[in-house]
Amino acid sequence: MQSCLLRPGFHPLSIGLMVVGFIVFWPLGLAMLAYMLWGDRMRSKWAEVSPEWSRMARRHHHRHPGFGATGNSAFDAYRAAELKRLEEERAALDRMRDEFDEFLRNLRRAKDQEEFDRFKANRTPSAG
Repeated sequence: MQSCLLRPGFHPLSIGLMVVGFIVFWPLGLAMLAYMLWGDRMRSKWAEVSPEWSRMARRHHHRHPGFGATGNSAFDAYRAAELKRLEEERAALDRMRDEFDEFLRNLRRAKDQEEFDRFKANRTPSAG
């Protein structure tokens, strides 16, 4: 299970790092503020861009035969099959991660709705 102490939003750790960033070097504080405001969107954009970068790196890697080929056709075939298997496994893990992220978003949304419903139930109607 992957857990991250630093996540987008206004949390004590995020605010502290932002303040320290502004004190040490103002662009660091500004970067931390941007992460706090738009971190979720940056993460989703990175998830969209990352697979394309991986494909470009693989294409570049295969263009240089001395970099990957050994000259032994049996080993090269085995290596290609294993790399393909690993890539499929990585893609499956990426899909699982996306599903888990969606699950967490739904949990947060449900928690927010529950808190709002509790607020509305406990709120006394104003005499108007």
